[in-house]
Amino acid sequence: MTASRTPIPVSFFSVAVGLLAFANTWRVGVRLWHLPGEVGQGLSVAGLAVWAVLLVLYARKWATQRADAIAELQHPLQSAFAALLPVSSLLAAIALMPFSRDAAIAVFGVAVVAQLALGVWFNGRMWMGGRPPELVTPATYLPSVAQSFVAAAASVAFGWTQLAMLLFGVGVFEWIVLESMILQRASTGSPLPVSLRPLLGVQLAPAVVGGGSYLSLTSGAPDLFAWMLLGYGLYQALLLLRLLPWIREQAFVPGYWAFSFGVAALPAMAMRMAERIGTGMISQLSLVLFVAANVVFAFLIVDTLQLLARGKLLPAVAPVVRPQA
Repeated sequence: MTASRTPIPVSFFSVAVGLLAFANTWRVGVRLWHLPGEVGQGLSVAGLAVWAVLLVLYARKWATQRADAIAELQHPLQSAFAALLPVSSLLAAIALMPFSRDAAIAVFGVAVVAQLALGVWFNGRMWMGGRPPELVTPATYLPSVAQSFVAAAASVAFGWTQLAMLLFGVGVFEWIVLESMILQRASTGSPLPVSLRPLLGVQLAPAVVGGGSYLSLTSGAPDLFAWMLLGYGLYQALLLLRLLPWIREQAFVPGYWAFSFGVAALPAMAMRMAERIGTGMISQLSLVLFVAANVVFAFLIVDTLQLLARGKLLPAVAPVVRPQA
């Protein structure tokens, strides 16, 4: 059988996640530095449009190529990216609030139930063992850590603080447990294949996405825990800069959007802390991080559009082979 163009991989929802998260970063910039509000609004609209298109294409995949969709969901690595669907939907719910609170609440309700179901299913499968060590990557954070932190922040946005605290607890303790497992595999296992190295971009996200959720749950000047989370996020960013030449042995592919969530959340957290403090080192640091994030997103967007123009956005993969009875 010859290879064919795959339908939309579920990992493509990382594009919607990145755009919607970066729109939120710009909204903080509007408040902090009086930046043009049209940019943040444009990013929100673009993120919502990408999210809606991906929802339609992914639903079509389940309707017309169900075997491929099921195989993706059962794969020990690719299945983790299914969490990007609820994560992007939770971010979409926040972005929809200025347009229609009722629609936003409906999207939030479906997404929070989906993220809980997916997290329990994914982690339950992991507890049963059998996962190949070489497939333990930072993508493992997505079904429990990323989903829980984003759901917590979205809950606060809708005024449901008690639910947010419960979800934040899930994210924190899952992060602590998974961090050691992922770092052990990275340090003692074989090096990641070139094609999987962009997934290391996810490593930046937990500290700063969780930090953003923590700031949503607190008020006043940032406390010691907030500074600790930001410091760890900055350290992860430095580590990724050190590894960037090694990661970039893989030519640009949509997988590089794995960096986008953390790249958007890092300056957003620093900027929100600067809002509360007003002066000091954090004000200058947040500006540097915001400029750097804009540069990274410019590269991501331009390179993605170039792949799309050349017809190389979707990877060529072999069709699913159904096992014999």
